[in-house]
Amino acid sequence: MYDRILLPTDGSPATEKAIQQALDLAEISDATLHVVSVADRSAVPPDVRVGMVLDELEANAEDAVTEVRERAENEGVAVTTTVIRGVPHRAILDYAEDEDVDVIVMGTHGRRGLNRYLVGSVTEKVVRLSDVPVLTVRMTDSGE
Repeated sequence: MYDRILLPTDGSPATEKAIQQALDLAEISDATLHVVSVADRSAVPPDVRVGMVLDELEANAEDAVTEVRERAENEGVAVTTTVIRGVPHRAILDYAEDEDVDVIVMGTHGRRGLNRYLVGSVTEKVVRLSDVPVLTVRMTDSGE
């Protein structure tokens, strides 16, 4: 069914259902799970010490992929992890193309109305622009 599954994660509790869905899909398909976390350069205001902030963002991203890697290894799922600096939706799409992934598994935060439009959505951008299927896993803001 799938050989390469991409799971972007930010390490937040809201991604839990997407992580489990990706692990289950990888196990069923005997696929390699590619876990990516993006250190969001666009989140760094221009008036701060960029190096220190990016280092912190990368450390958080590394923690996020390490947690999923450990879970995947415990479940016997082949896994590879990557931390990327960039704009999240663009970095995810570029990784998917570069690694020739078959499907992307991402969580949605369940925002509605004006909040959805003001906050924006990495998942929504990936769904609209991806050349490969995107499996979205709906969650609430609390991660349930």
